[in-house]
Amino acid sequence: MHSITLGEVTVTRVWEYYGPVDMTPDVFFPDAPGEAWADHRSWLVPQFLDGETGIVNSAIQTWLLRSEGKTILVDTGVGNDKERPYAAVWNRLDTDFLANLARAGVRPEDVDLVINTHLHIDHVGWNTYLQDRSWVPTFPNATYLIPKPDFDFWNPENEHPTVLGRGNQNVFEDSVAPVHQAGQTLLWDGSHRIDGNLRLDLAPGHTPGSSVLTLESGTDRALFVGDLMHNPVQIVHPDTNSCFCEDPAQARATRRKLLGWAADNNALVFPAHFGGGGGAEVTRDGERFAIKGWAPLSPAEGGENR
Repeated sequence: MHSITLGEVTVTRVWEYYGPVDMTPDVFFPDAPGEAWADHRSWLVPQFLDGETGIVNSAIQTWLLRSEGKTILVDTGVGNDKERPYAAVWNRLDTDFLANLARAGVRPEDVDLVINTHLHIDHVGWNTYLQDRSWVPTFPNATYLIPKPDFDFWNPENEHPTVLGRGNQNVFEDSVAPVHQAGQTLLWDGSHRIDGNLRLDLAPGHTPGSSVLTLESGTDRALFVGDLMHNPVQIVHPDTNSCFCEDPAQARATRRKLLGWAADNNALVFPAHFGGGGGAEVTRDGERFAIKGWAPLSPAEGGENR
């Protein structure tokens, strides 16, 4: 099953890629407790960690939401044909993402809203596609909701230093600027109400403009948290950051705050990169959190490029 219904909102997982990201846990999560991976190996392998190579497995996926008659995409992955000289895993990909979206019943022209939770390389790629020699909006009728703090931070004209160094090179130019120049962006700040079921809020730390989409519909609750977490180890060890967090202290505080809200409100948590069930039910466990269940979504096969 690739879709679930939460209240009056349908949530569908659309794959771009699932498999290794060429990083071991100690590199990806340098401040994780030493015992974290060994203690939880029984359920991390194989969906979240390759048991043979010790490499972290990760999903690149888009959450497709249908709410109040609107077709909404949350994050747009890496994209095809993108020059990524400092991110070899994502350099010049050629995936079937648009075909996967079509199998979910959506053509590019059907999309009403695109939400970029933040502007990292693996969240904005399908904002555009290569037409002849130009990058043009993939979703011609969509409004692209982009957090203004991230738009300003990643705009190369502003020359902000970043922990990624050159890792996000070309991303603003080929995946953000074209949709802005086409007049299709809405740059929001603070909070933005989408409809009666969905609201965007800033959740900074991973990047200055990282954001979270809250779903509240009927008795159901969910959070679409982007890169608040890359791996479920960060649920059971919530002070663990990835190596990509711009403000580590703020990232930890934001993660704890949102996991606490999810636990207290029985909300599913949907990060951008979880394989397996894709979304987790969490509960408080003293000063930490625990996973009490998973969303009933079909996992990808280990190491399979979609």
